Amino acid sequence: MTRVKYTDSDVALMARMMRAEAEGEGKLGMLMVGNVIVNRLKANCLDFEGLRTIPNVIYQVQGGNYSFEAVQKGNVFYHRARSVEKRLAKKTLDYWREHPSKYALWYFNPYGECPSSWYGQPFTGQYKQHCYYEPEANTCEGAYRW
Repeated sequence: MTRVKYTDSDVALMARMMRAEAEGEGKLGMLMVGNVIVNRLKANCLDFEGLRTIPNVIYQVQGGNYSFEAVQKGNVFYHRARSVEKRLAKKTLDYWREHPSKYALWYFNPYGECPSSWYGQPFTGQYKQHCYYEPEANTCEGAYRW
């Protein structure tokens, strides 16, 4: 059983995003970014209502900007997916979920201390430079589904 349906091109796209957003944080950091992508796809609530595919999540535009900075800034995101990141992407699509990204829908690198909330959503933990946030209680049941 997998967490979401996906294609080989979804795996490659997700692998590129995971690398672009968290390569400096190693495999575990990339897995956490991948988990947030899957969580956004499964959530169907808050900022992520109506997303049905991995490309919908990766290329989502909010407030006139892409949700993921790497899509806009390009650099590593537009390189070909490598096999190591593809394996990590497949792992998150199939089953991987761990704290602090287990239920997280947001993350960012504040270049300082993690705020206790991000746009009203509670801080769940930090891994290296990224701070993770999950939905406020009782606002998004979909984020907690397997």
